[in-house]
Amino acid sequence: MVKEQADNKVYLRMIYLISILIPLVVAFLIYFPAKLGLAGDWVKLLPGLHATVNSLTVLTLVAAFISIKKGNIKLHRTFMFASLFLGVLFLLSYVLYHSSVESVKFGDLNFDGELSEEELLKAGTSRTVYLVILASHILLSILVVPFVLFAFYYALTNQIERHKKIVKFTYPVWLYVSITGVIVYFLIKPYYF
Repeated sequence: MVKEQADNKVYLRMIYLISILIPLVVAFLIYFPAKLGLAGDWVKLLPGLHATVNSLTVLTLVAAFISIKKGNIKLHRTFMFASLFLGVLFLLSYVLYHSSVESVKFGDLNFDGELSEEELLKAGTSRTVYLVILASHILLSILVVPFVLFAFYYALTNQIERHKKIVKFTYPVWLYVSITGVIVYFLIKPYYF
């Protein structure tokens, strides 16, 4: 019992640490002035990969939801582990992309990294819509990480009531983040190099 409680504390600390480190590392890599220099044509493919991974995450999350509603716990777990794997894949690719190239600006028609008044006028309200969706996507993607990790922890440690309670919030937020990830990609796609 004592060893189990100590193990639980280790896992809980890991969840907190990961939840704090992910946004800090991502922010550092995006805003750090020096890039890794991995830029090449292959890096330009990563935003499309991100949209694909987010689309697959939507599908696996929906399939997991349907599976658990039908009482198929084994299939539910399979789809949830697939969703988690896709989330990790997305995060690694996202960090690689943003640590290699400058972020694309919505409305930057001449691809110079700056928005002129003319470009801002042409973008109009679509830029505001994009920024609102992007802001909600980023904020919720940061907030959902610890909840996803706790949901997995509770499921794996057979704390099913706690798992059920946390996924009532976590599932729709994770689904929203995945869907808006795809929307954000298609909105900004015209401004990629």
